[in-house]
Amino acid sequence: MAAEMSLMERSLETIINTFHHYSRQAGHPDTLNKKEFKDLVNKELPNFLKCERKKGEIDDIMEDLDTNQDQQLSFEEVIMLFAKLTNASHDKMHEGGHHRGHDHSHGPGLGEGGQSKGSCH
Repeated sequence: MAAEMSLMERSLETIINTFHHYSRQAGHPDTLNKKEFKDLVNKELPNFLKCERKKGEIDDIMEDLDTNQDQQLSFEEVIMLFAKLTNASHDKMHEGGHHRGHDHSHGPGLGEGGQSKGSCH
């Protein structure tokens, strides 16, 4: 009998399953086309990328992630966005006196009100 997965393991599996939920909608089942990528961003990252969505920058984000310039995003290419968002949210949590170290605390991240209305870049 397999051991129960940890929270981190379940979170990683959720990322993989969510990618494949969108990658299977059309075209190649292991890549995201532009529509699939926009659907994923709009439905799965509504708080983390709300500023970029308002500015119409999702096409630019896709272009930046598409390192082989095939107009498709592989899992490897998309995971770079998730890594950058995770790092940016962690940095946001440490703003405003939330110091690092043994006794540090966290403020809200990007998905928890870290980007308030009117505070987009």
